[in-house]
Amino acid sequence: MAASILCRRAAVLCRTLKGISSSKTANSPCGLLLQTASYNPKPLRLNLQKPYIPNKESRKTPEWQKTARYDGKLFGRYGSASGVDPTSLWPSHKQLDKIVAEENEWHPPLEVMLKNIEAKEKEETEKRLAKEKLIAENMAKMPKMIADWQREKRETKQKLKEEKARRSVLLAQARERFGFAVDPRSPKFLEMVAEIEKEEKKKKKLMKRRLKEEQAAAPVTPPAASLD
Repeated sequence: MAASILCRRAAVLCRTLKGISSSKTANSPCGLLLQTASYNPKPLRLNLQKPYIPNKESRKTPEWQKTARYDGKLFGRYGSASGVDPTSLWPSHKQLDKIVAEENEWHPPLEVMLKNIEAKEKEETEKRLAKEKLIAENMAKMPKMIADWQREKRETKQKLKEEKARRSVLLAQARERFGFAVDPRSPKFLEMVAEIEKEEKKKKKLMKRRLKEEQAAAPVTPPAASLD
């Protein structure tokens, strides 16, 4: 009798401790993880005997379930049970032409690929030859270009030298005329230079006229008679 009472008390104590530990475990993060890991849901019961076939005449059916692409998925999943006519899944002539065009564009035949490679190599060769020809022509012109550059450099240097000498002469003339050094940027100096240039132009015209008059007045010698 005492033993049975003791066993009942021990069982009650165990149940109490188990309830306390389970409540603590459920409130802790580890307890939640344990409960989640030990969760064993019941498997869904799939009715494979009667597959879901959307009603295309119904307004509740989504538009994407009324397309030919969805019909192809239904036929691939359920076969003849889908009620889809397999001939309706075959592409039309327009779609076939588009597929063939895309296939030829992205996966051309070997002959076409070889022709494209040959044409590309020919184009690259022509570009390379044209570039080499241009380089050869420029290299052939290089001595003349260097000589012209050196000549232009000498002429520019000579012009600067002459301009500097002319400026010195003009400054000396301005000092002699005005009795003091004149700024070459002053209006007096610029006016004097304009007068001198005008006089030089007149002198050149007179020299040209005299030269023409002398050539016109010179006696013309007849050509010597040829001896027979």
